[in-house]
Amino acid sequence: MFILFFGLFLFSSCAFQSEVADMIVHNARIYTMDDEMKIMEAMAIRDGRIIELGPERQILNKYRAETMIDCRKQPVYPGFIDAHCHFLGYGQTLQEMNLVGTKSWNEILEIARKHAQIDTAGWLVGRGWDQNDWTAPDSSEVVPFPDCAQLDVMFPDRPVYLTRIDGHAVLVNSAVLQMAGLTPDTKVEGGIIEVRDGKCTGILIDNAILFADSIMPLRTRAEKTEGLLRAQRNCFKVGLTTVSDAGLLRPDILLIDSLQRIGELPMRVYAMLSDDPINFEWYGAHGPDTSSEWLTVRSFKFYADGALGSRGACLLSPYEDILKKFRRSEYGKLLSTPEVMRSKFQMLYDLGFQVNTHAIGDSANRVILGLYAEVLGGANDRRWRIEHAQVMDGRDMPMFREYSIIPSVQPTHATSDMPWAWERLGRNRIRKAYAYKELKDQLGMIALGTDFPVEGISPLATFYAAVFRQNSEGMPAEGFQIENALSREEALRGITIWAAMANMEDQYKGSLEVGKVADVVVLDRDLMECTGLEVLRAKVQYTIIGGEVVYPVR
Repeated sequence: MFILFFGLFLFSSCAFQSEVADMIVHNARIYTMDDEMKIMEAMAIRDGRIIELGPERQILNKYRAETMIDCRKQPVYPGFIDAHCHFLGYGQTLQEMNLVGTKSWNEILEIARKHAQIDTAGWLVGRGWDQNDWTAPDSSEVVPFPDCAQLDVMFPDRPVYLTRIDGHAVLVNSAVLQMAGLTPDTKVEGGIIEVRDGKCTGILIDNAILFADSIMPLRTRAEKTEGLLRAQRNCFKVGLTTVSDAGLLRPDILLIDSLQRIGELPMRVYAMLSDDPINFEWYGAHGPDTSSEWLTVRSFKFYADGALGSRGACLLSPYEDILKKFRRSEYGKLLSTPEVMRSKFQMLYDLGFQVNTHAIGDSANRVILGLYAEVLGGANDRRWRIEHAQVMDGRDMPMFREYSIIPSVQPTHATSDMPWAWERLGRNRIRKAYAYKELKDQLGMIALGTDFPVEGISPLATFYAAVFRQNSEGMPAEGFQIENALSREEALRGITIWAAMANMEDQYKGSLEVGKVADVVVLDRDLMECTGLEVLRAKVQYTIIGGEVVYPVR
């Protein structure tokens, strides 16, 4: 008996921690986000991938690792994925005047004045103003766009370019208008050059913005690199491990790829290609590029219409506020003809690309769903997406299910827009706006993002807005159109596995399962249990990408 027990002791001693891992995450509540929503206590990671999950003692007895992360019973989730954002663009805004949250036009003028004293040469560029946050004049219920008159006085010769929060309208001064050759008689398809009292106000909407963009100095490689690295640091801090950048050009793809290859940009990027000839020329000849798990290039991004906030969204019925105040019917407009879009969609279908189309208004959504239906022909696994799907006609909803079209939405848009969206749409039509639950029910999934820098970068704010339908002050108390709230599990899937599915990357990310990449987030409180406002107070303890801790920086 002694010999038997001694032999068993020797055998167990030899087997104890007999396998080597690079990292062990343990003493945790691990939400795997697999089909069964299993919860584990520990996992072992090697070569950037998960090699085993299980009970605490099982993992600690079997594996030894140089890096041990004791989570102290805190929750662990798959790395958060932003299904729709502007990563490169956000980095660029970090180098510009920040106009987000300004409460008046005078406040913006003061910011510009101070900035010009520090940065004394070149274009004055800023982003983030929103006239909906300003107090309306007594004479009107409709808050007007600003005009360039005061900018012209302050900066008669220096170009000024100020982008609205949604990116679908800019205000430029007369110096820019003159450089671009814009006059009250200039016509533009799919855009507006605003004219008031026979003069250009400086407001350019949607395709009209291209006139100003064409004469702006191009950013240098060094400037773009700095912006990307700053954006990455901020994103890691909030637990993002994949960003889906909605609109990039081939040179930007090459820059991101080069930074990833030398290890400076460990953020995973799903790149949507802009609707631009330079992209069609290259990728039309070479097809999708899915050779890297760090950079996926397999989709094109199109714009069907503009934004609701700047009244560029294309609606089936007129904007309610304009109709009531001015007895004038304005519907917004499509930015391209259905015939042109149909031709491009068919070409990309034949080349094996995803198609992801920005559609805000109910008319734009109907047009794009119809065009998708013509090309896709029925149920499929092409995973074409509608980006935003913001205002819908209920009769069009079933097309998401019938043609396997993924709704890709941004829950913080609902809570940002709720103070004024009903004025534009009317109290009946708004019931089918921001209808995330109803959209999710069509296909059984929904992808969630932020659209940053239009909104903030936090996926926790996305989760909070999706579940509680409240702003950061907890209002309205009952939730905005709470019938379209998502459950906690649905919201968590929307920023993990469903977002990965929308990116066609779910085979290797989006859940914590054996064989998948070790993209992991550890929080200080559990999203599945904490109260509403506590979600916004949650702090990221660790962000891990490919088995490497990227936050906090060591």
